[in-house]
Amino acid sequence: MLRVTKLTDYATVVMTVLAHGRDAVLSASELAERAGLEATTVAKVLKPLAQAGLVEGFRGANGGYRLARPADDIGLLEIVIAMEGPLGMTECSVHTGNCGLEESCGVRANWRRINDVVVEALSAVTLAQMLTPPPNEPSAKRIDMRLA
Repeated sequence: MLRVTKLTDYATVVMTVLAHGRDAVLSASELAERAGLEATTVAKVLKPLAQAGLVEGFRGANGGYRLARPADDIGLLEIVIAMEGPLGMTECSVHTGNCGLEESCGVRANWRRINDVVVEALSAVTLAQMLTPPPNEPSAKRIDMRLA
């Protein structure tokens, strides 16, 4: 099964808390309380989110964090990349030259196609959309994948 890490999941939760607050500046401890997470976990996710330019940090007595851009302008893919690096279903989807089978591999192109679909899907979802539950869509598809 394909999964994001717990820290990426927590980063998304923290980002939705910030999105609910609009332009409010929230301290790490306020974010932790509102997100239901430990303060140390929130501190861990804020650093890469700030480095990626997704949140802004402010120092001082009234310091804290807020979104760097409107929630409509932040794609879920940006959060995943900030926390995990480039998305790659397989190592060769991201980096070439790391596999001895690369030159003769018959499935590499298909893994890249699948990778592109996942990237497109994550790009299509904004942080603002993560604030509300999705509508019940009978045509929505769930794909369970197990990779060895």
